[in-house]
Amino acid sequence: MLNEKLKDFNIILASASPRRHSFLKDMHLDFEIRLKPVEEVFPKHLKREEITDFLAKLKAQPFAEELRDNDILITSDTIVWLEDEAIGKPKDEADAFEMIKSLSNKTHEVVTSICITCNGKQWVVNTITKVTFKQLADEEIWYYINHFNPLDKAGAYGIQEWIGAIAITNIDGSYNNVVGLPTHLLYKTLNSIADDI
Repeated sequence: MLNEKLKDFNIILASASPRRHSFLKDMHLDFEIRLKPVEEVFPKHLKREEITDFLAKLKAQPFAEELRDNDILITSDTIVWLEDEAIGKPKDEADAFEMIKSLSNKTHEVVTSICITCNGKQWVVNTITKVTFKQLADEEIWYYINHFNPLDKAGAYGIQEWIGAIAITNIDGSYNNVVGLPTHLLYKTLNSIADDI
């Protein structure tokens, strides 16, 4: 399978997300984690997947000088897109409350881009999942914030947690994308790259 195709390559995941780490393990990929700080700033005119494409590529830049020919670098970025505006990670609990409240009784989009860098080439792919929340009471939002950790998540929520179980009424697209990584897209792209290199 894919791991056999890539046995001569060193996969590097540039992400601190435990959810992304778990997904690659679930995919039976051998990989190492390598982190470099990046200021996630993007041009204001960018929209939806243009933002995540830009940031996924930006996260690969600090590695440019150190990648070997057999290294495969995976960087990615996820945002929540609501009413023509990007929602990232909350600054604090009050910000998390306002974010989740803005999603209440609406459909938003979870947008993820994956950038794969190997042997001087880059491949960038993206996907969008539509998620609909029920009307949330303020006490439900505060219960979630007080019992979970929304501060490290785009849109201030984790679909795999309590709020996903009680609040989400519809999903159109990849569930794993909302958790943190569209694994089907990563698998498809790595397979295609493995056949080309």
